[in-house]
Amino acid sequence: MKTKLLKLFFLTLLGSTTIHATQMDPEQLFEYLKKTLKGEWKLSAANKQIDTTDAYKHPYVLPLVGTDKTALSYKFIGYGSTLQEDLLPDTKKQMVTMYHCDDYVDCTQILATHYCTKMNQPQFILDLKKTTKERVVFNCNMKTKLCQSNEDHIHQIIMEFSNNGKHLKSSYLGWTDQKPNKKNSIYHFDKK
Repeated sequence: MKTKLLKLFFLTLLGSTTIHATQMDPEQLFEYLKKTLKGEWKLSAANKQIDTTDAYKHPYVLPLVGTDKTALSYKFIGYGSTLQEDLLPDTKKQMVTMYHCDDYVDCTQILATHYCTKMNQPQFILDLKKTTKERVVFNCNMKTKLCQSNEDHIHQIIMEFSNNGKHLKSSYLGWTDQKPNKKNSIYHFDKK
């Protein structure tokens, strides 16, 4: 709390009186994500899978497109300290990502671990500079061995909200040999 008050005090001293409504500290953002994402989501119809990859056409995913079947769900675990994302549940392409604060008492950063069908587990850290209420960006934590490796892995996760938080564009962007590859999975979801 003292840190937040000091930040506000110094911003005022520096003459920066414009604080964007979309700027939130990690603790506020984590609570926002928990509230906005909680529940079940369905894959949007094929004609609404715009600016995406063909990931929604995968044989394990296509039967879910445009139906009321759950294709993504979020729930709290660990007494609300962790938000569990279950992507493509009950399919052979099912993946889980766990989002949590670095410290439950004093949340200064949001971290995530993605349990991937690539059979690895990249760890992510919230990109505070690129994140807004409408667009949340997680980058691979470059302090980890996998993120620095040449191995094929998801290197960035981007969540884009629209329609008052009822629509979500989720992007899982891949890297190989320390540079972007074309092995991306991008989907549009609508809240059930």
